[in-house]
Amino acid sequence: MRKKIILIGPVYPYKGGISHYTGLMYRELAKRHDVEMISYKMQYPKFLFHKEQRDYSNDSFKIENAQYRLHTANPFNIVRTARYIRRKKPDMVVIQWWHPYFAPCYFLLARFMGRQNITFVCHNVFPHERFPMDKKLTKLALNNGSHFIVHAKEEARELEKIQPAPDYVVTPHPTYHAFRFEGMSREQAREQLCIGPEEKIMLFFGYVREYKGLKYLLNAMPQICGEDDQIRLWVVGEFGSDKEEYRELIRELELTDKVRVQDSYTPDREVEKYFAAADLVVLPYISATQSGIVQIAYGFTKPVVVTEVGGLPDVVEDGSTGYIVEPGNSGAIAEAVSRFFKENQAERMRENIVKEAYRFSWERMGEVVEGFF
Repeated sequence: MRKKIILIGPVYPYKGGISHYTGLMYRELAKRHDVEMISYKMQYPKFLFHKEQRDYSNDSFKIENAQYRLHTANPFNIVRTARYIRRKKPDMVVIQWWHPYFAPCYFLLARFMGRQNITFVCHNVFPHERFPMDKKLTKLALNNGSHFIVHAKEEARELEKIQPAPDYVVTPHPTYHAFRFEGMSREQAREQLCIGPEEKIMLFFGYVREYKGLKYLLNAMPQICGEDDQIRLWVVGEFGSDKEEYRELIRELELTDKVRVQDSYTPDREVEKYFAAADLVVLPYISATQSGIVQIAYGFTKPVVVTEVGGLPDVVEDGSTGYIVEPGNSGAIAEAVSRFFKENQAERMRENIVKEAYRFSWERMGEVVEGFF
């Protein structure tokens, strides 16, 4: 029986992995239910988020009937949106949660929606970069939830710190296949990027922030290249104010001919060529809850090296779909990368990633949501 669902979160043209996630969740749920998509009239105020929040260059994630109703900092708008939802009488309201900034908005929304079956999809229970009051704000919002979806066991433990007995399901973050716009081969991608067929490419992808541990990967590079001179690292993503620190480290380690830096936001349609060209995706994070980068890599059947932090070990079978190493340990990163290339593990690991397809499918995610009706 088809149910009525209100889905709240960012979608095209908003940037970022959670926007992609929400759009793909909408498409899956809409196959079997009547889903209304409510996105943001204003997501973040500019004084909090200085960069451009929207990217109109790729409409493949566009939701045709999405309503951009919710202004997260306008209480009058939030109350109007809540009353609109209450009139719709949905069977479930599904809300994307990832940062305490949204707590006052969602608290007010829940208060004026009336009694609703609210499911929070917790991408991070608490933010990557903690701050005073974040726990109280998170509790303010999530205490209104009936059910919760988390993508890592560690996130479930975080949820239990603010909820005495939460009704939750731990399920893997689904794979992003949606970036395969052209079905580009490894050879085609390398031709576009001027990468030689003999080069062995590691990819670090995404916005560069300190908790992502790029410096440990850079410090591993002399050992990696000492064992195989054909290995190269591509760093693709926007840097913050510490960009020069990384460039200086690359110069100090004499890696200017081994590391390629693309310091810019990567539009959705440009993502494919970098993952298609890569042999191995590396996430040297020193702290994390989860990362959609693993699921983009799996969408291109690319093995990964991740650190043993947050939910990353939950989605990687060590030695099967990638390697799990100690965080903050450049030597361990170097050993894993060298082993991957020395033992020619690419094809075997790609086959194992394919075998995990249902576990990381959006179909499975849809079934998890349906379990809360």
